[in-house]
Amino acid sequence: MRLTVLGCAGSFPGPEAACSAYLLEAEGFRLLIDFGSGSLSALQRYADPNAVDAILLTHLHCDHMLDACTYVVVRRYDPRGPQPPVPMYAPPGAAERISAAYSAQNEPVDDVYTFYGLQPGTFPLGPFTVTVDRVNHPIETYGVRIEHGGRVLAYSSDTAPCEALLRLAAGADLFLCEASYSDAVENPPGLHLTGGEAGEAATKADVGRLLLTHLVPAWVSEASTVDAATAAYTGPVEVVRPGARYDL
Repeated sequence: MRLTVLGCAGSFPGPEAACSAYLLEAEGFRLLIDFGSGSLSALQRYADPNAVDAILLTHLHCDHMLDACTYVVVRRYDPRGPQPPVPMYAPPGAAERISAAYSAQNEPVDDVYTFYGLQPGTFPLGPFTVTVDRVNHPIETYGVRIEHGGRVLAYSSDTAPCEALLRLAAGADLFLCEASYSDAVENPPGLHLTGGEAGEAATKADVGRLLLTHLVPAWVSEASTVDAATAAYTGPVEVVRPGARYDL
């Protein structure tokens, strides 16, 4: 598997990064995990945007799905002709959410996407085995575990600490984990992780490598986030950057 970071900014695009979007490739299959604000631009640096084979949206907050609306234009109005619908795995309500954001008239987008509703469980997706489970966030949100060729990628999406996150991350080779909040203050419950909490989850799940994402540098010090994570987890820790690639 090859993971390419298209966007990793938390909550809103940063000066150098789009919001959450990750391209996962294996055996010529391209899976786009989340499609946050600004990430369609980055996608075009690494692939023909019409060459995406499937999309998985972990939840329907704008910073994880809004460019799925702009992507309607890419597939519907391609000069070569309309492209076939791409499978989209997302929480219930994704079709209505994308339609409403794309067009004030709630124009259907079923010519662009074939929707499959997420629910806790495991399913095949191209060459991958995908497991999703509900995590601790205010709206219906799924953490993700993806297996291929004996290797495992786990992705937290947005979550506060929860047992589902530990199950999804258990023994993962790469743990792509959000770290939005500061450890130095009292944060609202049930929303996000701190760097320290991400490190604690990595330790409890016994992962091979911790990749921190969804930071909000305008609000939280990246250095303090890394310090907190490394204090709680003794394995390799890295803050992801747009364009970073990881082979596993």
